[in-house]
Amino acid sequence: MSKTYEANFDGLVGPTHCYAGLSYGNVASMGNRKSVSNPREAVTQGLIKAKALHDMGFKQGVLAPQERPDIRSLRRLGFSGRSEAEILAKALKAAPELLAACASASSMWTANAATVSPSADSADGRVHFTAANLNQKLHRAIEHRTTTALLRAMFPSKEHFGHHVALPLSDTMGDEGAANHTRFCGDYGAQGVQFFVYGREALRDGAEAVKPKTFPARHTREASESIARLHQLKASTVVYGQQDPRCIDTGAFHNDVVSVGNQNMLFYHENAFLNSTALVKELRSVVEKTCGVEFVPLMVPDKEVPLVDAVKSYLFNSQLVTVKPGHMMLIAPGECEETPSVARYLKRLLSEDKTPLKEVRYFDLRQSMRNGGGPACLRLRVVLNDKQLEAMNSHVLLTDKNYEILRKWADKHYRDRLMPDDLADPSLLTESRAALDDLTQILHLGSVYPFQQG
Repeated sequence: MSKTYEANFDGLVGPTHCYAGLSYGNVASMGNRKSVSNPREAVTQGLIKAKALHDMGFKQGVLAPQERPDIRSLRRLGFSGRSEAEILAKALKAAPELLAACASASSMWTANAATVSPSADSADGRVHFTAANLNQKLHRAIEHRTTTALLRAMFPSKEHFGHHVALPLSDTMGDEGAANHTRFCGDYGAQGVQFFVYGREALRDGAEAVKPKTFPARHTREASESIARLHQLKASTVVYGQQDPRCIDTGAFHNDVVSVGNQNMLFYHENAFLNSTALVKELRSVVEKTCGVEFVPLMVPDKEVPLVDAVKSYLFNSQLVTVKPGHMMLIAPGECEETPSVARYLKRLLSEDKTPLKEVRYFDLRQSMRNGGGPACLRLRVVLNDKQLEAMNSHVLLTDKNYEILRKWADKHYRDRLMPDDLADPSLLTESRAALDDLTQILHLGSVYPFQQG
């Protein structure tokens, strides 16, 4: 009998990991702008977390970073020269913010890489991938072509996998990927319910439109509806909900900063959703009817964990994983232990033993956290059965052996100190390409990067 697993594919932090403060609305990114980063420590912290999940018996893979600095994008922005070093120097002098955008390592947060629907939910019985267009931020809007190429190299079988190009780059179709998407189910291989969260309805104007006042709402309902059509989902098994604008204005730029779901459980902040009582009622009805399991919503009251503490600690940007039936674990950032309200809440929750959440494990991901990404940001969830696992590129799955290879790879190629001005160093470009060239061979990805294609 075929088994089905929820695999996590963690983004490998790129060699240009830097605190350039590019993400307006992400309070951690904005607050740590121009600090010194440590790319080697960043990639190592991510690998340690991924290896821990592998050691616990979970299916765990990796997603390669993007080629950065992106010389092609700099050329498109009008920077020219006789050499790539000259292009980098001109960009640093004339527009350092554009250089930083074209050198960003933000593809490490693979929750934004794509939206994924498993074969159990799709009419054609294939796993569907749509790379997110991320069109609200320049440094992320240049990712989707390489993301699609990487996903095709990881999941090449047309019989088992369907790949879609990113949605059109327009304000109407703002798509931030799986950071605003989760799936509820009984067994992972059974029909599930897909839950899409949006920040705004782009085509709904006037006084009735509900929008944040300070920071932008990046994801649109129209984008989510398009993804559902592309992935051939049944309308009766899809639920749409709007994120509360107060969350966005507090710094919860994606919904995975205020909620996380797994199987039959939704763990969420009291202020996560607009009209949350009605929304949770709808989710309960659809999940229990479709999946035949009890829906378990676990709401964290604002009086126990204020929204600002939830955002600061990234409590909900934790991974919620199933250890065994009825026993879930929260993979949380160390900042949750250091935030008093969050630490008290989790201690009380576990002591009461009233929900499937039975355990918390903390990880040091400070290099990622300082740029606004916790454990859930670093991973893309892909539900796969045995046949699909056989059909995919197995070299991207983590093993004891390739974990050691990747640790040595990072030690060889990554710097331990980087400042925004260092992004113009032509040696960094050379080092980054050498790292990616080696990585494509380790992971058997082929020539997926522009510099490898001429």
